[in-house]
Amino acid sequence: MERNYAELEDNELARLARDDDNAFEALYRRYVTPIYRYCYARTDNAADAEDLTAQTFMAVVESSDYARGARNFPAWLFGIARHKCADYHRAAYTAPQQSLDDIELADPEPENVEERLFRHTILECIERLLAQLSPDRLEALRLRYWGGLSMREAAAVMRRSEAAFKMLVSRAISDLRERCVTA
Repeated sequence: MERNYAELEDNELARLARDDDNAFEALYRRYVTPIYRYCYARTDNAADAEDLTAQTFMAVVESSDYARGARNFPAWLFGIARHKCADYHRAAYTAPQQSLDDIELADPEPENVEERLFRHTILECIERLLAQLSPDRLEALRLRYWGGLSMREAAAVMRRSEAAFKMLVSRAISDLRERCVTA
């Protein structure tokens, strides 16, 4: 009987993936893009992000502790990715911040030239100020928006309570809004 892995929860897939290549493939397909985006946000380099994504999943394959990850698989997986990115920066250099021009906006491009110019000005301001955020606030934004984790999952990666993580994100967004929108 064929299993429909797409319908299984992460924790169940992680439990099965230890002995079932198809379950691991389903987890890989589910998380390869969010892990890549997160690594790209940390490195600003496609090739390095691909390498770090591969290293993250290799670490999962080599891990003997799927049970630990199965309790909160996304937090465990992003924790591995976070450590791989930290190792990359320790071994190499601190890469420049990702250009916000490369990120797709959720809204369609405005037709109005003034509105487009305003939006471009805001994005440039945010790009400049991201580097000025505290490391914790910047990491919270990366996990939440580039990595696509829920508040709960991202909080677990940063080893914080969900309330503390929400406060980090809220304060980071307030800092950016205060300096770029109301300025």
